[in-house]
Amino acid sequence: MTPEDVLAALDPEQRQAASAVRGPVCILAGAGTGKTRTITHRAAYAVLSGAVPPSALLAVTFTARAAGEMRTRLRQLGVGGVQARTFHAAALRQLQYFWPRVVGGAPPRLVDNKFGLVANAAARARLRPGTSEIRDLLSELEWAASSLYGPEDYVVAAQKAGRQPPFDAAVVAQVYDAYRDLKQAQGVADFDDLLLLTAGVLEEQGDVAREFRDRYRSFVVDEYQDVTPLQQRLLDAWLGGRDDLCVVGDAHQTIYSFTGATPSYLLEFRQRYPEAVEVRLVRDYRSTPQVVGLANDVITRSTMKAARLELVAQRPAGPAPSFVEHADEPAEAAAVAARCKALIAAGTAPSEMAVLYRVNAQSAGYEAALTDAGVPYVIRGGERFFDRQEVREAILLLRGAARAGDDDAPAGLADAAAEVMRAGMKWSPDAPPAGAGATRDRWESLAALHRLAVDLGRDEPGAGLRELVAELEERSAAQHAPTVDGVTLASLHAAKGLEWDAVFLVGLVDGTMPLVHADTPDQVEEERRLLYVGVTRAREHLQLSWALSRSPGGRGTRRPSRFLDGLHAATRTAAAATPRAAKRTRPGPVACRICGASLLAAVERKLGRCPTCPSDRDEVLFEALREWRAGRAKELGQPAYCVFTDATLVAIAEQKPGDVAALVAIPGIGQAKLDKFGDEVLALVSAGD
Repeated sequence: MTPEDVLAALDPEQRQAASAVRGPVCILAGAGTGKTRTITHRAAYAVLSGAVPPSALLAVTFTARAAGEMRTRLRQLGVGGVQARTFHAAALRQLQYFWPRVVGGAPPRLVDNKFGLVANAAARARLRPGTSEIRDLLSELEWAASSLYGPEDYVVAAQKAGRQPPFDAAVVAQVYDAYRDLKQAQGVADFDDLLLLTAGVLEEQGDVAREFRDRYRSFVVDEYQDVTPLQQRLLDAWLGGRDDLCVVGDAHQTIYSFTGATPSYLLEFRQRYPEAVEVRLVRDYRSTPQVVGLANDVITRSTMKAARLELVAQRPAGPAPSFVEHADEPAEAAAVAARCKALIAAGTAPSEMAVLYRVNAQSAGYEAALTDAGVPYVIRGGERFFDRQEVREAILLLRGAARAGDDDAPAGLADAAAEVMRAGMKWSPDAPPAGAGATRDRWESLAALHRLAVDLGRDEPGAGLRELVAELEERSAAQHAPTVDGVTLASLHAAKGLEWDAVFLVGLVDGTMPLVHADTPDQVEEERRLLYVGVTRAREHLQLSWALSRSPGGRGTRRPSRFLDGLHAATRTAAAATPRAAKRTRPGPVACRICGASLLAAVERKLGRCPTCPSDRDEVLFEALREWRAGRAKELGQPAYCVFTDATLVAIAEQKPGDVAALVAIPGIGQAKLDKFGDEVLALVSAGD
């Protein structure tokens, strides 16, 4: 194959990127635009044109699968000898080669039981954490290491980053210090140490650095939006001040900030290399114009303005994305399963469909619904619900309680099940842990079990723990049927880099998408990017759905995800699941009345302004409102917040509504409160003027 043949297979933008064989080059590649094809052809063109010897080019990917795919494609293009590895695989190879010369002997052994080391380190800090807490401690230590923070830096860094560790930050720092000491005492290193040690050798040993840089002179980094400070430090050590670097990424697919990844290196590439060639890939070859249009609408509302890519669909038209509201979660799951069954009957292979959710605990309802519908499924990036350790442990405890005759809780089956899990697993339905991580995942799994008990107790009022255990065992047995070709069930994070003909994005309610603990603008924006990733996984069929209540018969008070505001009114094609849903109207995006920025958090939307924008609160009116509220609350025999919350009073004192329309425009003031308090509030506002 000739160099011209390599370029001939590319579109104009891809060809521009592939022919720029000397760095610095920045390829901003939107979802479905052929970035892997582009960088593979760029490497092939560089080698075949004689610009770079194959042995002098190092391509870095984030997964071994991606590295293997790149090597395979290069071989198909007639190019061999290019190194395509993950950061860790490349660092390990280099460390094994240079360590005997620099230090002597073999490099530190890679630790094979990081979990055990962290548990021992926690014990040294006088902690007795459970399994999920150890996992969360491990995540904190990995975040700190990948962000280049040591134990002495952790407390300040964690606070600044808004981390929510499983223990007090000072205690986590003690565990971190003990973990580092244990590794040194045992002569082992973890994967983060691999990168740090390799960078250190290149930074401190001039002869080693010269030998390495004589060997490798051209670098390609895929998924550059997910680089951590530690990985960037290693990349800088490889480069040694040179600039023959090609990076490719999409800032709007940054969804791993919780691990230390940051899009800043991609966004600031042109600042670091002012002479860099920048190429934007926006031709989407994956999805229909309808899916692409929705993806553009989702990300247009992002506050991340830099490096925005508006995708241009290249495929023929397809069905419009559908937005479906359901009365409750079981109804939502059953409807998705029925739709999957209909698509299979129409000729879509089960393996070309995916149900994507925000948290793994959501899989339980879809496992059950697909099983009931006779639709095969596979779990990606997580265990089946009934295979999870905490679920197995809880069923064991419930079985023991049933055999012991502990069935007769005064308030029924749900309370009996909750009491068993409270006593044996320290779980409470009223106390979800803050933040994400393994501890939260464990709580969510047990909450899903408890909801099954609630449902069974409602459907069969006489049911006890024996009946609950029988139900759980039946569900577990049914869902363990072996499957080869099935509908994929996956979290949105696990779906990154994949694609299907039909995608169902489920559970899209505020509190789940975005998660309830996403309480800073940056965290909320990452949740929006996660939805964008989900939308762009679909080639043709896309359905977005939510449920107004968790369980059948529950109060339908849940709000569809704020990310859907202004999106589905014009594109709705599916009938709503309930008459109540059909009448529902949706507000558009809310802009700050001072600076015009999109408002994300509930309090911001209520106040009508960003938290950083100056308040124009009328203090006299605010105090009058507080005094009035106290009196009304006393009359009604209710807490003050049942009249109006502090945030609502602040919003009234800032916006000073002059009529009913302006008053009800403040979120939280519905018809009931308008009828009860509206005239009094408007009178107070008028008196203040």
